[in-house]
Amino acid sequence: MVVMTERHLAQLNIGTLTGPLDGPGLADFVALLEPVNALADRTPGFVWRLVGEGEGDATSIRPYGDDVMINYSVWESREALWDFVYRSAHLDAMRRRREWFLRHVEAYQVLWWIPAGHIPTIEEGLTRLEQLKNAGPTPEAFTFRDFHEPDGPRRP
Repeated sequence: MVVMTERHLAQLNIGTLTGPLDGPGLADFVALLEPVNALADRTPGFVWRLVGEGEGDATSIRPYGDDVMINYSVWESREALWDFVYRSAHLDAMRRRREWFLRHVEAYQVLWWIPAGHIPTIEEGLTRLEQLKNAGPTPEAFTFRDFHEPDGPRRP
């Protein structure tokens, strides 16, 4: 039996590539795309992730320019997203992110609550990221570190 919650957690993050996606420096990253995306798809609490037209990933979607990748997904809860990011094989890939992505000085990831069943647009995610950059964490745009419950207080 699937239990639906009233709110789901959307997340968007961006990364500036250290080189061309088809270059040798990113070969390991590209090789991990399919298995990590498949892992996300079968993780309990996963709802949706952005994919390009006719693709299994979002590597062709570049709203910030050719050198910036976007990752965008929706999860049933904070715990579901946390477990995927920090308690699965995804963590092994994430530990290598400095090989493939430049360090961002400003916010590069944003979280926010959406109504269950809503699929957020790219524009919505980019707007939330800009809100976080401009105003810091709020109930409308926050981070794991400064997390906000859907209808309640901030949670550390």
